Amino acid sequence: MELTAKAILEADDLGKLERIDLPEWGEGAYAYIRVLTGAERDGLELSSVGPGGTRNMQNFRARVASYVLADASGNRLFTSPNDIAKLGTKCALPLDRIFDAGFRLNGMSDSAIESIAKNSESGQSDDSGSD
Repeated sequence: MELTAKAILEADDLGKLERIDLPEWGEGAYAYIRVLTGAERDGLELSSVGPGGTRNMQNFRARVASYVLADASGNRLFTSPNDIAKLGTKCALPLDRIFDAGFRLNGMSDSAIESIAKNSESGQSDDSGSD
């Protein structure tokens, strides 16, 4: 079936959720990992690039968790920068599981972030001499 613009834009492609158990945060505790939109993924990846195209790994697992953790309806659990900072103070074991599940469900890889950092660095050097 050949797709049309309308068919693509009307496709329900964000509904996939994956349950993840988080026993460190309570007996029987769980949450859901959600699929990111293209804009959310771009935002997450861009937040991982620091000055001069360096990788910004500060609180990275918490940033990823804030984008992918959801309730049963797919709504993000964490949205504010303050939430992300607080999430970064939690146990690393569940954050690692959330991080791994979020990357896997969204087809993400470290190489995507490295590529963005390289492009950012080359873009900055290209622009630095203009004006």
